[in-house]
Amino acid sequence: MLSEFIRKNYEESRIEEACAILKKDFSVGDLSISIALASYNGERYLGEQLGSIVRQSRLPDELVISDDASVDATAAIIYEFARHAPFPVRFLRNSERLGSTRNFENAIRACRGDIIFLCDQDDVWYPDKVALTEQHFLDNRNAGAVFTDGDVVDENLHLSGLRLWQIFKFHPQEQMQISACNALGVLLKHPVVTGATLAFRTTYRDLILPMPDTWHDAWIALLIGAVSCLDILPLPLIAYRQHGTNQLGIPRRDGNRARTFAAIFGPQLYRCDMARARLLALRNRFPVSEDKLRDLDEALIFLCARSALPSARWRRLPVALHELAAWRYHRYANGFKSFRKDLLR
Repeated sequence: MLSEFIRKNYEESRIEEACAILKKDFSVGDLSISIALASYNGERYLGEQLGSIVRQSRLPDELVISDDASVDATAAIIYEFARHAPFPVRFLRNSERLGSTRNFENAIRACRGDIIFLCDQDDVWYPDKVALTEQHFLDNRNAGAVFTDGDVVDENLHLSGLRLWQIFKFHPQEQMQISACNALGVLLKHPVVTGATLAFRTTYRDLILPMPDTWHDAWIALLIGAVSCLDILPLPLIAYRQHGTNQLGIPRRDGNRARTFAAIFGPQLYRCDMARARLLALRNRFPVSEDKLRDLDEALIFLCARSALPSARWRRLPVALHELAAWRYHRYANGFKSFRKDLLR
């Protein structure tokens, strides 16, 4: 791979010359690879993430960084990194804060590669992440996106013993369902795709952009899963860092206890509704089956019902029983377990 090429064939004094040569060639393999990294006040961990990208066994063809008006040393770290990086680095700076979704949108829009990898500023990638993910795209031409598992680590990269798929209860049966090109059936139940592990074909960029005010990874996975196949790579290929100031991070146990039903299910309802509108608007370019549209419609009915559940427990029963009888608790939630939780919380 290119990192070996540099290490074996060039003295330290000629590294910059080698990098200049490599930057002239945009694509070094069957697919060109872009990394879209969103940064914001990332000085504490960004250097480790950038270092892990340089250590990839298959280097990217470009790194696009969109910075959301950082006020710390983030920009200085990026400029210094770009001077020596063995691939082109393009740095976009927002004049004012846009938020993480808009920031990722800027980075995605600027990418030129065939495949776009999403990248958080505070994680660390394992050396074969790009190579193994690229191979999955090459082996499965029907895959619109690929996502992987990840190790959950603390701020010092110490393993917690947990993995992302374990935390999000992405069980083997659902993994088989996604492998059989039925990602939508899983994603309408619960989000299982972590953006930091996700890569997708640039051909779907016009479908996902612009993004509404929702989590970018759930939006991208839902839309691509509706019109294409998702592929899974059941290996932890990133260290997913938890440091207390993550914008999202892993879900906390009982994190919904004090929230209303509208607060819990409203964002998912909004995302599904926006996704349905986008799929219909672009149906000529990105065909979606009637079955999948019906699935979305049924999920929307279910989410509307759950979002509107009243605070008084006794008043929830008729609505919940209706959704249980329609089998929507089983198709779009965890069956009797979710039914019982809705009645008792």
